Amino acid sequence: MEKNDFNTGFSANISAKEAIKKISNVPEWWGVAFTGSSEKQNDKFTVKMGGDSFFNFTVTELIPDKKVVWLVTDCNMPWYSDKKEWANTRLIFDVNENNGETELNFKHEGLTPEVECYKDCKPGWTHWIKTSLFSYFTTGKGNFKQPGN
Repeated sequence: MEKNDFNTGFSANISAKEAIKKISNVPEWWGVAFTGSSEKQNDKFTVKMGGDSFFNFTVTELIPDKKVVWLVTDCNMPWYSDKKEWANTRLIFDVNENNGETELNFKHEGLTPEVECYKDCKPGWTHWIKTSLFSYFTTGKGNFKQPGN
């Protein structure tokens, strides 16, 4: 396991069960075009970020009230020289409930400072997790407005 993988997180007053449910409701916090399903293990879904970009995911692990893992099975990132840079990387959401407060740890395994998109993906993920998903956890509404947009 690469120790330089991008990771971030937060704590919120929400149950672990509700946290997993909200993470799986991708369109409510990640401002992307979404098709498919992301609620159960082996579900498949696609995210599009405009143009001919796409990211195909499979929910490879879902431990109720604990963890969700999405594997990027294929992608097209036309903005980068390696258009498949996210392929075979994993998005890992670990939740840990303690006295009614849930701590979320998010890791994008394979997203390291050595890869081309890190400079853009780091602030992107920081926004989508710490701002938008946190807002969805605490207010019921994601925050799609990224800094600078």
